[in-house]
Amino acid sequence: MSSLRTLVFFATPAHTCSYLPGREATTMFVDPRANVDKRLYSQLTALGFRRSGSHYYRPHCEYCNACVPVRLDTRAFRPDRSQRRVWKRNEDVTFNLVPARFSERFYQLYARYINERHSDGDMYPPSRDQFQSFLVEGATNSWFLEMSVGDELIGLAVLDELEDGLSAIYTIFSPDHDQRSLGTLAILWQIREARERGLPWLYLGYWIRESRKMNYKTRYRPIEALIDGSWQEFDPDSDKS
Repeated sequence: MSSLRTLVFFATPAHTCSYLPGREATTMFVDPRANVDKRLYSQLTALGFRRSGSHYYRPHCEYCNACVPVRLDTRAFRPDRSQRRVWKRNEDVTFNLVPARFSERFYQLYARYINERHSDGDMYPPSRDQFQSFLVEGATNSWFLEMSVGDELIGLAVLDELEDGLSAIYTIFSPDHDQRSLGTLAILWQIREARERGLPWLYLGYWIRESRKMNYKTRYRPIEALIDGSWQEFDPDSDKS
């Protein structure tokens, strides 16, 4: 069984940054041959790593530290007025948690989401192999949250259970239901689920001040950031954060 002391890490060559135009990025990966169990995954997450399929990674850029790992305190969280409206607006949505797996139904929702919402991104064009490698492979204590209205699957959130929290991996939804704010709904459900399981944290991945796509993460308070090797509450609206 692998441990933090025995892990081997690899850094990629510099490549085009996916988030900030005109910049290059370097990514550090855990050796894919490592046996990463729930305990080790939890330790890596606390150090700022994320999971993508069977890969565990974190930014490792020499001249940039724009990618800041963030997590939400589920015990202290209180929804604001806008978030309460999202819950109210979606009273007809049913939730069902199932083990992470491939299904054609899930893939069709994923493909439409990528085609209509992220046709300018790295994940376009979608494929079944991509879905499998990104959301199913490497899954350990991993779940799909189905969000449905009647028989229609309108959203799907991917989450991992850690020793001290849940990790929000990805959320997809039907473009026909933009007005429901299903991304927000998925986060609110995961906050509630973590709290009910007695887990103090919801890990939200990386926040980048200059990236508009990342702004939604700081709408949930109180939020902590991994800064200089320690988790600390911060104010993303402050220029000093």
